[in-house]
Amino acid sequence: MVASATGPLGENLMTRAVSRTVLRTHRRPLCWFSDGWHGYAAILHRAYRQPQSRQGKTGRRKLVVPDTVSLTQTVKHRDEHGRLLSVAIRMAMGASQGPAGTVHVERLHGALRDWLNALTRKTHAFAKRDATWDALVGLQIFDHNFHRAHYALRLPLQIVDGVHRYHHRSPAMALGVTDHLWSFQDLLTTRLPITS
Repeated sequence: MVASATGPLGENLMTRAVSRTVLRTHRRPLCWFSDGWHGYAAILHRAYRQPQSRQGKTGRRKLVVPDTVSLTQTVKHRDEHGRLLSVAIRMAMGASQGPAGTVHVERLHGALRDWLNALTRKTHAFAKRDATWDALVGLQIFDHNFHRAHYALRLPLQIVDGVHRYHHRSPAMALGVTDHLWSFQDLLTTRLPITS
C-alpha cells in the first residue's frame, strides 16, 4: 500500500490519497482497481494528465492521460435485501492490464476488521481522533505487509524424512523490498527515506 486516507468517502479524500500515491511513485503509471464509484476516473485524469507532444500545431497543448494508466472497476449489483446478485467488471480508463478485481484490497479490509477492535461493533476500543485512527491503521498495514508471513507466499525448500520445509515470506519479501520478516523493533529503529 503506497498511500491511504481516512474519512468519509468523497472527492477531497480520494484526491488526497491519489495525490500522495502519484507523488510517492514519482508519476510512474499504475494499474488502479476500485469499486464502482463514479469519481475515481476524474480524479485519476486530473492526477496523471500531461501535455501532449507538439506535432507542428500552435497554441495550447492538449492534456492527455498516458495509455499505461488504467482504472478497472468492480461493480457489485445487489437486490433490495442487500444480497449479491452479480459482479460486473468494467474498464473505466485505459486498456486492460490483466486479471481484474479488488480481491487484494477486500482481503486487506477483512484483515483490518479482524485485527482492529475499533472496527468491530459494540466495542470499547474507540479511535475518536484522526491521529489515533491513522496510527492504528498504519501499524496494522505494517503487520500485514512486513511482519506477518503469509501462507500463500511460502516457498518450498526441501523434504526431509517426508516432512516438507518452507521458506515463509511476507508480501514485502515477495516483492523484494526486504529479505527478512521485520520485527516491531526493526520498524522503530530502521531509518527509511521519506518522500518530501
